[in-house]
Amino acid sequence: MPGERMDDRVIELLRCGPACILTGAGVSTDSGIPDYRGPEQRGRPARPITYREFVSSAASRRRYWARSAVGWAWMEQRAPNRGHYIVAELERTGRATGLITQNVDGLHSAAGSRRLVELHGALRSVICLECGRSESRTGLQERIMVQNPGWLGRAGTVAPDGDVDLEEERTDSFRVPACLHCGGTLKPDIVFFGESVPQPRVRAAFSMLESASLLLVLGTSLTVYSGYRFVASAVKSGKPVIVITDGPTRADPVATVKLTTRLDGALQALAHAFSLSCGPVPTRDSRGARR
Repeated sequence: MPGERMDDRVIELLRCGPACILTGAGVSTDSGIPDYRGPEQRGRPARPITYREFVSSAASRRRYWARSAVGWAWMEQRAPNRGHYIVAELERTGRATGLITQNVDGLHSAAGSRRLVELHGALRSVICLECGRSESRTGLQERIMVQNPGWLGRAGTVAPDGDVDLEEERTDSFRVPACLHCGGTLKPDIVFFGESVPQPRVRAAFSMLESASLLLVLGTSLTVYSGYRFVASAVKSGKPVIVITDGPTRADPVATVKLTTRLDGALQALAHAFSLSCGPVPTRDSRGARR
């Protein structure tokens, strides 16, 4: 879509008032992070760990952290792409009241988004389930490597939540670090499947939507109700809903405008229409890693 004009209906709606932006994994695919349900993943079953599995089974926690140790070493090298910077520009120039993201990769924050609700948390932080204190994921990774030397020599397919597909028998010897403060169980500060989004976060997201004139949905199938509820709320209150992604979504029947297209090209066309900067995209390899 680069070089083409953005759909006039989208331009007209965005000129009528600021949008609340809702993003999903499709925004980060050009940073090399795969999508759970995008075209390249269709037919491949996603099996992320559930909250119940994590809290009830030491073996499940060991398997998660063993896989995450490999995934984090890869994830922390991802860099924001043009889409992240254009979304930040929409906020900076007053075209958006703010951003709700379902992503846990932290790339919107890295690109400069400030009025930001990370609905499902962020991988950069780890929390203790006993004392509630947190530490950085980078710090935990250093402790993991001390207790599990040579672990990063393993490889697997990385998921959007930083998990890596490793054979179970390869994780049996992994040693899981405990909380530095109380020796308790550590969990990534993200919302697992089967876990509820904290209510203060939900309220902040709805407040952002209430102050907007429309909802702009980017790069998500909205399969999970956690994100779809904002579409339902916008429709109920009579706000237009624009959906731009490269496949079918749960919101297709109710969207005011649905564009099925590659997100990078669509956002470049949007940036051109409003004379927005595409941002200082870092030099990176073909997989989105910083150089």
